Amino acid sequence: MKTTLRVNDTVRTIDVDDDTPLLWVLRDELSMTGTKFGCGRAQCGACTVYVDGEPMRSCVLAVKHVGDRPVTTIEGLDGGVADRVQEAWKSLQVPQCGFCQSGQVMTAVALLSEIPKPSDAQIDAAMAGNICRCATYDRIRQAIHQAAGAGRPAPGTPAAGRPAPGASS
Repeated sequence: MKTTLRVNDTVRTIDVDDDTPLLWVLRDELSMTGTKFGCGRAQCGACTVYVDGEPMRSCVLAVKHVGDRPVTTIEGLDGGVADRVQEAWKSLQVPQCGFCQSGQVMTAVALLSEIPKPSDAQIDAAMAGNICRCATYDRIRQAIHQAAGAGRPAPGTPAAGRPAPGASS
């Protein structure tokens, strides 16, 4: 069945069954592989995209339910909050394996767009649906604070008042 989607501000027409999960349309039909398959049950967050500005799990969202609402993937995320989050992710070296990171970043940007200066509890609540197999949760929280401009440097960094490893005093 022919379906038209607006993904990252580009209108795309695809021929798929209307029950096909959006994740597989993005990855297999549109070659947008930034959004990851993790669990297929909307439990891990690796497949998070925005549909009409709201974070949604694309692994369980049938393309027929997207309709004419715009879809934003990690590939289309840029500017403002997104740039700050991505820069904080890099500066704090958040990813290890990187598999969950697109979903983590999408969720963090959504959080900061809604709550510009979140508390630890607000970060933990917003990020709870995103699983990191490498357990970089502390760095994720620090990166969100950094992107928010809260000035919470990573422990052990020169900005935290301790010398960096290998630095002479």
